[in-house]
Amino acid sequence: MLPSFCIYTQLFRARVPGGDDPNQIARWHSVFGDMFQHLHHYCWGLMKTNRGVVLARDRSVKDFYLRNSLEEFDYVIVRSPPTFILLPEILSKRGENLVRLGKGPVALLDFERAIELKPDYWPPYAHMSDYYKGTKEMAKARETLEKGLSFSPEAPALRRRLAELGQGAGKSK
Repeated sequence: MLPSFCIYTQLFRARVPGGDDPNQIARWHSVFGDMFQHLHHYCWGLMKTNRGVVLARDRSVKDFYLRNSLEEFDYVIVRSPPTFILLPEILSKRGENLVRLGKGPVALLDFERAIELKPDYWPPYAHMSDYYKGTKEMAKARETLEKGLSFSPEAPALRRRLAELGQGAGKSK
């Protein structure tokens, strides 16, 4: 349930069979640049998210893992230049967990930053719309989806959500 590059990141590579492959480590370093040295924190954040969402059986354990995932995401976010290719994704994952922790207004800031960095990356629009739908702000949910579709018109997840709000996806701008 983690991205394939995780096994080649620091600390993972020594513990996961095949993770110490120097060719793969070099390959992923060429993709992510010097930020690759920090990505094990992103992978840990994803692991903790999975533990909180999939494995935790009670609310306190779930919240523990989700809060702890934020620290891992923050570690990478703080060290990332605005041009880092994974920054919009990491911000979106952080925002999702903030919503899960009942901190939706703060999550909106992460979603908005992700959108600002990469307007055609559709997940933050979807998560933002889901938040608005959950707070019964249907007009904002629809507006968010329409904006997302204006940048990423073929995103099935955005089209489906818009259809669920009662407006055909074909009418989006």
